[in-house]
Amino acid sequence: MAERRPIATRNARWAAATAQALARSRITPNMISQASIVFAALAGLAFWASAQAVALGAAVLLILGALGCQLRLLCNLFDGMVAVEGGKSAPDGPFWNEAPDRFADIAILVGAGLALDQPTLGFAAAAAAVLTAYIRELGRAEGAPVDFSGPMAKPQRMAAITAGAVLGAVEILTTGTQWALTVTLWAVAVGAAFTALRRSARLIAHLKNPD
Repeated sequence: MAERRPIATRNARWAAATAQALARSRITPNMISQASIVFAALAGLAFWASAQAVALGAAVLLILGALGCQLRLLCNLFDGMVAVEGGKSAPDGPFWNEAPDRFADIAILVGAGLALDQPTLGFAAAAAAVLTAYIRELGRAEGAPVDFSGPMAKPQRMAAITAGAVLGAVEILTTGTQWALTVTLWAVAVGAAFTALRRSARLIAHLKNPD
């Protein structure tokens, strides 16, 4: 399908085998999408809790937060595969395909901000992330090509936060500081804002000259 986000992992054998197993089960794509909210919420809570912990406890919570981010992405991968390749799409599928992602972005990015005791930065990153999706869906509604461009589209945001959290865990254990996650969250906030502006410019150009 032309309007699906291009994901190389979708072609991996393990991904196809897992999607086929899920399609044969009673699990629906909507359930998988809903699970992504749970994993994102757990990631956000782990990030927030890391600010209340010290040393090893804080490091473990950051790793758990990173794991939650990746599980959220796996849900994003498999809900579409089960719906399309598995033939289990539902009439309300488009809602569950998009809405949970917005909740997930907010939970994870705000949680990362709370981990740093910088809630404003977390909310700024979350707002920019939601805006990138809004511009993409506005373009889709207007008949423009679906724009998944970055530099901080969803996969890049989650990869960055995952890496920042893991590096932050190492940093806490070695130096007791949190520069890695701070720099990462700033990069996500600025990069997502740039992405929203880039997608806006491309959409405006298409609306002015649809041919």
